[in-house]
Amino acid sequence: MSRLRHPLAQVAYAVALTAPWTGSRLYNLFLAPDAEAMIHFGTVTEVTITGLAVLGASFLLAWGAETAEKDVPRAFAIAVLAILAVAPEYAVDALYAWNAGDGGATTAKCSQLSAAAIEASETPLARACHDANLAVANMTGANRILIGIGWAGIAVFTVWRAVKTMDPAVRDRDGWLSDAVTLDRGIATEVAFLFLATVWAFFVPLGGGIDALDTALLVGLYVTYILIIIRGDVDTDEEHVGVPHYFQQWSLPWRPLAVLTLFGYSGVMIFTAVEPFAHGLEAIGVNNGIPEFFMIQWIAPLASESPELIVVVVLVNKARSTAGFNALISSKLNQWTLLIGTLSVVFSLAYGQYGVLPFDSKQAAEIWITAAQSYFALAILVNFEISVREALAIFVLFISQVLIEFLVIRDVITVAFSTEELLLAYTGVYLAIGTALFVKRRQALKHMLGLAADAGRTAIGREPVHPEFAD
Repeated sequence: MSRLRHPLAQVAYAVALTAPWTGSRLYNLFLAPDAEAMIHFGTVTEVTITGLAVLGASFLLAWGAETAEKDVPRAFAIAVLAILAVAPEYAVDALYAWNAGDGGATTAKCSQLSAAAIEASETPLARACHDANLAVANMTGANRILIGIGWAGIAVFTVWRAVKTMDPAVRDRDGWLSDAVTLDRGIATEVAFLFLATVWAFFVPLGGGIDALDTALLVGLYVTYILIIIRGDVDTDEEHVGVPHYFQQWSLPWRPLAVLTLFGYSGVMIFTAVEPFAHGLEAIGVNNGIPEFFMIQWIAPLASESPELIVVVVLVNKARSTAGFNALISSKLNQWTLLIGTLSVVFSLAYGQYGVLPFDSKQAAEIWITAAQSYFALAILVNFEISVREALAIFVLFISQVLIEFLVIRDVITVAFSTEELLLAYTGVYLAIGTALFVKRRQALKHMLGLAADAGRTAIGREPVHPEFAD
């Protein structure tokens, strides 16, 4: 093997992508004699440097997760990967939730202000209420991007790449755009927990904010999920190639140490680089006349989701689309549980006492459409496959709503309905199609729930009660 193609050389290339960002950060922290001597980049330069750092860190993160499969259940390794990959999303949302609590935003106080005053941040309280809305907007935007672009785009990309990768998970089927990606039935647990979280999300707006009940239930769901998957079996049959294969040959304790190093370094890079990357993109957008709210709901989450999407592309290119989709679904689950559930905790800490993170009726509609999109996507995945046609349906519904809202905000088109009514209309469409699919695939739903229930029983040492659901 050429030295330039050695696995350690590949690791070095990935680290080199992070070097400009790492070097500038270390210099500013430890070597700069004063503030004036610190390295400061222009917006475009910073976006470029931090974007390269995110790219390099994503490769390291993917290799770390694949290497970890030698010692821990794959689902658990992927869950760790998902948390690290979307950590910047948590940081951005937590910032807005903290500012809302620190500014004293409450449901009662915010309801006394007009929507225009909050939008314009006319007073410190209005700004705090605005930040509370931004926390919800950023969260719902991130979740919808993950499905609308992530799930849909990776499905189409997987089928397209299968011509070269010969991915065994891709099925050639007759019919228009009918080729499909077959998913591992082992993700039944993730799908079932995501289904439960989605059902609960429809009730969140009815409480007038995100409160302790939402935190207890959603965080409790995720903790239960982790306790189940960590008890799973380690899969030693799947062959890895490249960097993961090289590290998996290392003996104990060096192999776990390599995994922890890859996870730790990539996690730090992603956590520190994505926020300035996202804010740089926001600044570029705002400077070009795009509203701040739109940038924070869509551009910032798109940037913060990029590590996850890059990781999945790496896995698909290795004909490991099953692991890639597992990562996407795991990311959606932790964002749809932990991310929502921890917002009220951060808000309360900043507020100085228990409080409910408030949001307006527009954000309530955003939560409903996000839950409805998740409901629709789960109806597609319930039979453990997603076709190109279904992926395109997810993408078209997502992008059409975003584009229409953008054109209305920019006064490019005039419509007879408000953006809030647009969101509710799309919510109805998602629910109608999703319900029709669940009815049509009710046996597949029963099968999926049976698999998930048996995984839970196995985790606590009990025998499965649905042997007919075994593969």
